[in-house]
Amino acid sequence: MAWNFFKLFSGDEPEDAPGEAVLYQGYSIRPHPRNESGHWLTAGVITKTDDAGETREHHFIRAETHGGKSDAEDFSIIKGKQIVDEFGDRMFEK
Repeated sequence: MAWNFFKLFSGDEPEDAPGEAVLYQGYSIRPHPRNESGHWLTAGVITKTDDAGETREHHFIRAETHGGKSDAEDFSIIKGKQIVDEFGDRMFEK
């Protein structure tokens, strides 16, 4: 990933880099909060690879704002788990 390359040479990761993925009930939830006017929006990507090897993604952004990126990442994981619990594979339907 490009942001890892950046971190290797700069010692820091870009402000918009996604957080570490968390596995939950067969899904991977990666927080990716967005900086909006000095506040961080709850956001992330939920992925799942099926038995055929096809990976599906669901991107989410919510209106909750947070003062810091780490708080937004933590809440994005919580929100991702709620989405998995409520919708399961239906989240991938269009």
